[in-house]
Amino acid sequence: MKKLLFILATAFFALHTNAQTQADVFNADKELTWLGLDFSQVHFIGPATQAKDAGEITPEEMRDKYFVSWNQLFVNEPKKFDVAKATGRTSVKYNTDVTEKANNKLNRDYFVSDANQYHTLDEAKVKALVKKYNFQGAKGLGLLYFVEGMSKGKEEACAWATFVNMDTKEVLWTQRIAGKAGMSIGFRNYWANPFANMTKDLGKKH
Repeated sequence: MKKLLFILATAFFALHTNAQTQADVFNADKELTWLGLDFSQVHFIGPATQAKDAGEITPEEMRDKYFVSWNQLFVNEPKKFDVAKATGRTSVKYNTDVTEKANNKLNRDYFVSDANQYHTLDEAKVKALVKKYNFQGAKGLGLLYFVEGMSKGKEEACAWATFVNMDTKEVLWTQRIAGKAGMSIGFRNYWANPFANMTKDLGKKH
């Protein structure tokens, strides 16, 4: 009997904790850690060339230069890439090492010509990715973007904004968001704009 009561109490506590955690996704009083941009699923639709014939970008350059740079912009320019405002908070913690370490392991060609590769993820696939994710010992409520596509033809990028309970590797809220590229000069800045724009759009999703 005692064992049964213990099991029931544990189940009730787990359900209660889960409900509270889900409710805290856009709770201004709940501490949130921004984990960064995960590019493990990304497909870049179109030629891998920079503006003004600056040369073709290699997959290694994408991984070692641009993925790192786009992630760093959230830390260096928090007013433009305003995760805190988008999630109804005055501030957030930053731990982009989590996604940077995942990105550093990538070894593939991101550039494709098939426009159908722009949209390849869904909620079930995102949950599967999170279950296998290495959060590097981080705990609590985290937010990351699984970048899905970057389309030269659409002049747009899309990603799955995903709130996770890093303790349990549970997806608490995930949704596909997109952002338009801008007229900025240079490959990095041009494709940084969608991440800023989709973050602004995230604030309208709740």
